[in-house]
Amino acid sequence: MSSDPWGRVDETGTVYVRTAEGEQVVGSWQAGTPEEALAYFERKYEGLVVEIGLLERRVKTTDLAAKDAQTAIDHLRQQVDEHHAVGDLAALRERLDALVATVDKRREERKVQRAKQSDEARKSKEALVAEAEELAQSEQWRSAGERLRALVDTWKGLPRLDRKSDDELWHRFSHARSAFSKRRKAHFASLDAQREEARRTKERLVSEAEALSGSTDWGPTAARYRDLMTQWKAAGRAQREAEDDLWNRFRGAQDVFFAARSGVFAERDAEQGENLKVKEELAAEAEKLVPVTDLKAARAAFRSINERWEAVGHVPRDARPKVEGRMHAVERAIQESEENEWRRTNPEARARAAGLTGQLQAAVDKLREQIDTARASGNNARADKLSRELEGRQALLDQALKGLEEFGG
Repeated sequence: MSSDPWGRVDETGTVYVRTAEGEQVVGSWQAGTPEEALAYFERKYEGLVVEIGLLERRVKTTDLAAKDAQTAIDHLRQQVDEHHAVGDLAALRERLDALVATVDKRREERKVQRAKQSDEARKSKEALVAEAEELAQSEQWRSAGERLRALVDTWKGLPRLDRKSDDELWHRFSHARSAFSKRRKAHFASLDAQREEARRTKERLVSEAEALSGSTDWGPTAARYRDLMTQWKAAGRAQREAEDDLWNRFRGAQDVFFAARSGVFAERDAEQGENLKVKEELAAEAEKLVPVTDLKAARAAFRSINERWEAVGHVPRDARPKVEGRMHAVERAIQESEENEWRRTNPEARARAAGLTGQLQAAVDKLREQIDTARASGNNARADKLSRELEGRQALLDQALKGLEEFGG
């Protein structure tokens, strides 16, 4: 018979393990000595110690699922409860109980963590839905579309919620994306229609511009080109390739016309510059007639100068007022001389001037007699009043006498 603190072997080869409830049969050993029997079952105990230790480390250091950990604990507990080892089985049970408590705690912690993650995921998905619904109303088609695609990727990276909640949020999220896509599709369809209408309008404008490119009706055609440009800008943009091609044709037609006009205008400007020199010489010749000393000769000379003036073509527009003003000044001087001569030689006007002068002279003489009579009678107040009246009549008489002198006295 052999024994140690945790077990013994009796005479029949039966091996026992000592527990708090008493000895329990471990097994039977017939192949060797009792010491070998105890050593064998002690090694089995050590094997259980190693397995429990390994499981403790796995629970402590790895992300072992609670279900898997519990299965391993149950398997080891079954081996301990079957008493197929010699050693402190109660200590093993205590370690397994402690592992169960650890696993239960871990399970609760994970449950809380999952609840927290679920709550965070719910909030994140609700935020994604809210942003998607806001983006659904956007007209920033490129940036909003890119953002919605990024939101989908973010959604896929979030944990699932309970089926009902997840489905409801996904339905709202998907509906927002569909609404945006529908609006964007309608927008670009409308834009395509507008661009097609712009293309047709601009083709018509190009056709007219090309038809006008050979015109020599410079003013009206240039004005029409300005109208066409205004219509071009108002038509909006066509598709990119069509827009570039139409614009090149439109500008090309204008360039042909304006290049031709520029050539003609350059030739005309040179001619008008020569005309300006001639008219400046004629204006200088006319200015020598002023002041007018011989009206008849001045009139004849100015008529000759003016005939030559009319025979000269156009001058540059900006120079026209100045050079024409010089001729008009000479013409006005001659006209004024003619008017003065007419007034001087007109018998009727002379007679009217002489008659008016005679009447004023008689009135002045009469007032002077009345003043002398008033003062002689001592009526100074009347004399003063008549004196003031005399001053006014005398001024009119002086003016009339001056006018009469213009008729040659």
